[in-house]
Amino acid sequence: MQKSNQFIKVLNQLDAKLNHAKTQLDDMRFFYERGHLEYACDKAFDMEETVEKATLLARALPAYTGYPNAPHRVEDIIKSTVLVEIGFTEQGWFSVRIPLLLPKKETGSTDYIRSFLYPAMRDFFKEKQPIRYTDCVVIYRHVYDRQRPERQYRDHDNFEINFVTDTVAMYVLPDDNPTVCTHYYCSAKSSLERTEVYIVPKADFKQWLDMEPNMPDKGVLLYENKP
Repeated sequence: MQKSNQFIKVLNQLDAKLNHAKTQLDDMRFFYERGHLEYACDKAFDMEETVEKATLLARALPAYTGYPNAPHRVEDIIKSTVLVEIGFTEQGWFSVRIPLLLPKKETGSTDYIRSFLYPAMRDFFKEKQPIRYTDCVVIYRHVYDRQRPERQYRDHDNFEINFVTDTVAMYVLPDDNPTVCTHYYCSAKSSLERTEVYIVPKADFKQWLDMEPNMPDKGVLLYENKP
């Protein structure tokens, strides 16, 4: 009975979020059709945040039905829809390519990152030995749609980035403290928004900087194993 009550509670919360998202969608369309693109973009960010929260609620619902193995089925769905690319560049640098922009407009939960990044990293290293880079640079390359106005670029440093660093460090760094690595953030324009993470030895950092402006539109080629 308690599980059933919790299901209804989450279901009602999800219904409210979806209704709110529909209102935000209508507002966004209203401003866009009247040429107020900045207002439309602001509404788009608002709707994105609402939909992210709705997604977390939707992911929780199957477990409250009592369906056997629900968490594993949800994880399979996440892996097939949020396609995290992981591998090594031809220079031997480790990289993670996440198909979304991590910095959010408002401070929020990292649960949605945890839901897809942990399984992706775990599966990639399932039959591999963890790699340990030392004296390196952790690089975040935020790739924006080239049509997005620069004023709508987001802050670099936040909880979400810290969470990603902690997760990546579990597999490729002995630690993420300043004695092991430094951090570098930059932004780029492309046809597809995403977040790229690179672990680069400090001795190679200048080489990465020289390469960065000419990186392919869809990202550098990643290999399953370190060259």
